[in-house]
Order: sequence, then structure tokens, then C-alpha cells
Amino acid sequence: MKAVRFHEYGDPGVLRYEDVELPVPGAGQVRVRVAATTFNPVDGNIRGGFMRGPIPVELPHTPGIDVAGTVDALGEGVTGLAAGDQVVGFLPMDKPGAAAQYVLAPAEILTAAPKSLPLADAAALPLVGLTAYQALFDHAKLTAGQRVLINGAGGAVGGYAVQLAKNAGAHVIATAGPRSAEAVTSAGADEVIDHTTTGVPDGVAEPVDVVLNLAPVDPAELAALVTVIRPSGVLVNTTVWMPAPSDEDRGVRGIDLFVRSDAAQLAQLVALVDSGELRVDVAERVPLAELPTLHARAAEGAVHGKAVVVPPTV
Repeated sequence: MKAVRFHEYGDPGVLRYEDVELPVPGAGQVRVRVAATTFNPVDGNIRGGFMRGPIPVELPHTPGIDVAGTVDALGEGVTGLAAGDQVVGFLPMDKPGAAAQYVLAPAEILTAAPKSLPLADAAALPLVGLTAYQALFDHAKLTAGQRVLINGAGGAVGGYAVQLAKNAGAHVIATAGPRSAEAVTSAGADEVIDHTTTGVPDGVAEPVDVVLNLAPVDPAELAALVTVIRPSGVLVNTTVWMPAPSDEDRGVRGIDLFVRSDAAQLAQLVALVDSGELRVDVAERVPLAELPTLHARAAEGAVHGKAVVVPPTV
């Protein structure tokens, strides 16, 4: 089968499009014929060798944390799945990924794919959708009537976060640049702050209950976000290389989010997609052979929105 792998850590030039043996599922595993994977910034960090502590991988390594595809073979002891089932999942970050024609997945991380959109596009849901869901509900405990500020709402996670927060009955304030302001508004934001012209704290007229930071801001900017949170509120931060600040005097908690695979939560997101309550946006579809170029473009800041990566079908 064809796959993209890197045999050493480094810049995007270490990625190779090559022939690899077809994997055989072990006990509890499923082999999935990949319809698509995606590019996530963490893929670039793993390839560059910056995540060797928290995410150790065995070289050569195949990237691709998201998977959408069709069950092809079952390992011993797998129940509840059958060959031909269309599935999505968030793969273990330290194991071979889905930038290949086939991938092995633990059966328990897979859930049925949405029926309302092309199977390949469903790959755009797992990691970023779960990040938004877990930030808002597992950590911030967002409820109806609360005010939430989503900093960096123009990115892939932000699009889901705005929709999920709005669906939950929150008042959503989003920061976005001119390029993504319209998309953020259509996702349901009640207010949009143009961070290119207005300092974020200055643009928040009333205190908020929750801040979700998705943007790679500097420490001073991150600390300033705490000032717009009312007492006993919470800041959830996804830029984990920079600890979330807090304000103990006012009871404002800072939480660092490390997203985890959760098939039950992913099934909830799939149900929202199929009911029309959650929109999946795909910015571009890239052939697997061009994944090295996609990594290079991302390193230059030239990838905007979610890129789905599609392997050859034969």
C-alpha cells in the first residue's frame, strides 16, 4: 500500500511517499481502508521532533491522527463492527497514522461516520471537534445563558466551538480576522471582535463566564484574557506550551486542555452533523502524495481552514 512516512525528525522534506506493507490487525484492532485523514498542527510538531516527550513515536512514522474510512478487516475479539462499516475516529497520537491507504485502529475509538456528508469529509471532524467539545463542556462546564469568549475562532477548532457554544444556548463572542469574520458569524457568533484592529480585552463590553483560547498569543496577551472573566469563571487554553493563567483572588481558574479520543463524544458530534446542527467545513482536499507539500505550506502559515488528505483508491 501507499503511505507517507518520515524516517527521521526534521522539516517537511523528511516526508516520503512510499510503499509500505499492508498492516494486519491484532486483538482488539480494526483495519480501516482510509477514505481520508487530515493535517493538524500537531502533525508538524511530531514530525519536527518537538513532541518526543509527550508523544513518543517509533520511526519510521506515518502521520495522520484523524481517520474516516471503511472497516476492512477485524482482529480477534472485536465486536460491534463489521467489514464494510463506514467509521470515523481519533487515532492514538503515538501510533502509525492514517496518511496511508490502510490503517490499524483500536476498535473502541471508532464510531459510525456521518451519513449526511461525503465519507472523506468526515475526517475533518474528530480531533478538532473533540477539542472544542471537551474544552466547552468537560472543562468549562458551559451552560445555557452564559457568556463565552472564543479567542481564535477563525480556525478549524474555533468553527466547531462557536457552533457548539451557540447550540448550548450561550452568548458567543468570537475573535477573528477579516478573512474569517463572515464564517464565524455564519457559525453563530453573536459578536465578532476584529483582533487585527482591536485589543481583545478592549472589545469585550461585559465580563464573560468562559474564555476559550485557541490562538498562539504571547503570554501577556493570554494573561490579559483573564481580566475579562467574571469571578469564579474559567479560562481553557489549548496552546499547551504556555500554561493557562488564573486569578486565585477572584476564583478564576486556568485549565490546559489535552484532547483525548472519546468515541461516545464523537458519536454525539456525528449525530449533530446528521441533524444539521453542526456544520463540517473543509477548506481543501489534497492527494496523499502531496502531503509533504501541505506540511511545507503549513510551516509557512499558508494553510487556512481544514485540509482533508485523500489517498489513492487503487
